[in-house]
Amino acid sequence: MPTILGIESTAHTFGIGIVKNKKILANIKDNFTTESGGLIPIKVAEHHRAVAEGVLKSAIKKSGIKLEEVDAVAFSQGPGLAPCLLEGKKFAKKIAEKLRVAIIPVNHCIAHLEIGQITGAENPVMLYVSGANTQVIAYASGKYRVFGETLDLGVGNFIDTFARYVGLGFPGGPKIQKLAEKGKKYIELPYSIKGMDVSFTGMQSKLRQLLDKGENLNNLCFSLQETAFTMLVEASERALAHTGKKELLLGGGVVCNSRLQEMCKIMCKERGAKLFVPEPALLQDNGAMIAYLGEIMFKAGIKEKNLNKIDFKPRQRTDDVEVKWK
Repeated sequence: MPTILGIESTAHTFGIGIVKNKKILANIKDNFTTESGGLIPIKVAEHHRAVAEGVLKSAIKKSGIKLEEVDAVAFSQGPGLAPCLLEGKKFAKKIAEKLRVAIIPVNHCIAHLEIGQITGAENPVMLYVSGANTQVIAYASGKYRVFGETLDLGVGNFIDTFARYVGLGFPGGPKIQKLAEKGKKYIELPYSIKGMDVSFTGMQSKLRQLLDKGENLNNLCFSLQETAFTMLVEASERALAHTGKKELLLGGGVVCNSRLQEMCKIMCKERGAKLFVPEPALLQDNGAMIAYLGEIMFKAGIKEKNLNKIDFKPRQRTDDVEVKWK
């Protein structure tokens, strides 16, 4: 069985995972954070470059293998922040050259979906909600099709932007959730969903206006979550009805929010569907999911020995990828 090393570097996380026979041997990461302000791509890329060797050393130690036992190196090809993706690609090529092994370019979004196999999900609709990405995805006719998506901001970026506006730093999602748990009053906010597509800019503007007028922050955070998550659940339910599938898989860092999970659980129960949620370490950006999909692709013969042919793709879409391994 091949041993695959996976590198994740699309945004604020630099992670390395090692997988063999669909078993995760290591999943180590180092996250870029701030006390105030947001995510500046060049600064994040500098972080990735600084921590890469240390994360690799920790991953190898955790896995119990030697680096020389790695059969191929997978990396996040896209989508993501170009400076961050570049650091991941450079580090992946460095390891692959040293070991004289093939490299496997992995789509970050599809890796979030494929790692869901660990939960037992077989043919799900996936609600994928992270910083930059918000999509409702399902496999059909040789590709992962996007049945609905954000028309402007990813829900994670929307939440982080509001958190930054109130001075909470990055990442803002966990801090917004804590404030929301203290909220007692629902305040009506713009609810924007068209079919299975969603939009968050109107809600963002309204939240700022209400905050500037002195509205209670806890209530605003509570209302933000209730409104945004209801939109996502509605889009997911429509996708389940449209595709006829009976499984909903959650993926992406925003899924760590317990309220979103609760709302999805209620919806699935009402329509007789099963809900699948990976453990938090596999919801957030991580190297294990890259290695996991990398192993699947490697076994299907999808790999590249000529490292000069490999590049990163910041704007790569989920439905651009031809799924040759199914």
